[in-house]
Amino acid sequence: MMNQRLSLSSTVTMNNGHKIPLLGIGMGGMGEGTEAPQGETAQNVILWALESGYRHIDTASRYGNEEEIGIGIIKSGIPRDQIFITTKIWDIDHGYESTIMAAETSLSKLQTSYIDLLLIHSPRPGSQKRIESYRALQELVKRGNVRSIGVSNYAVKHLKELMETNPEIIPVVSVHPWNNRKEIISYCTEHKIIVEAFCPLTRGKKLNDRVLVNIAEKYNKSAAQILIRWCLQNNFVVLPKSINKIHIIDNTKVFDFVIEEEDMKILDNLDEYLVAGGHQINCFALFLFLL
Repeated sequence: MMNQRLSLSSTVTMNNGHKIPLLGIGMGGMGEGTEAPQGETAQNVILWALESGYRHIDTASRYGNEEEIGIGIIKSGIPRDQIFITTKIWDIDHGYESTIMAAETSLSKLQTSYIDLLLIHSPRPGSQKRIESYRALQELVKRGNVRSIGVSNYAVKHLKELMETNPEIIPVVSVHPWNNRKEIISYCTEHKIIVEAFCPLTRGKKLNDRVLVNIAEKYNKSAAQILIRWCLQNNFVVLPKSINKIHIIDNTKVFDFVIEEEDMKILDNLDEYLVAGGHQINCFALFLFLL
């Protein structure tokens, strides 16, 4: 992918033929102790992002802002088929019928006839519930309500469990330089898995890191822009979050430079297994896209 010139409109093609934009706007919590953007704030984030050229929105029923996102998309005037929407089924809605109903609720709140990517948000309800919920996702694809399906926050053992019955899938795992998940990335590479950086800006925890700041100064870029570019050069789909209009715009200005190999290696070696959320589930996600 890095042999090709990347731009804000760049996408990667999933096994089912659908394309997912490499850069998206994350609509979850911005940091520890903060909730996902709500109300007018959420609508503004969507409007600013779409005006800035984003075409990928990542949300979840758990975030409580699907309705505002739907309103923001309509206000933007951008055709629905030009926007990639991801949402997720929360733990309390696991099970076949509950998952179907939760998906229908999300469709209604988002004011859309289909969801581009629907994920099971976590594996915590247990094996049987995971299997039932995934079967429901498959049914939603058959109905035309969902185009691609998958799972989030899965460990390798959960991934293997699913791949036994669904071998033709593409998972995505989230990373950043201080938690680069070398083992899981190697696994993903071996199985031709797309990797998604779910909280690439470390929820602000490392934006003042001296090593990162020095590299940012070298390229005349912000620390956030370096982290986003690091993700792109590692062939990751990346979902930075912000409720600040200037930051939302600045996070798109990552396609006019390339981080040199020596600096990529420096960033690669920063790993300290940092969890940039309240617990590991906040920053370790596996998304599986079914054929």
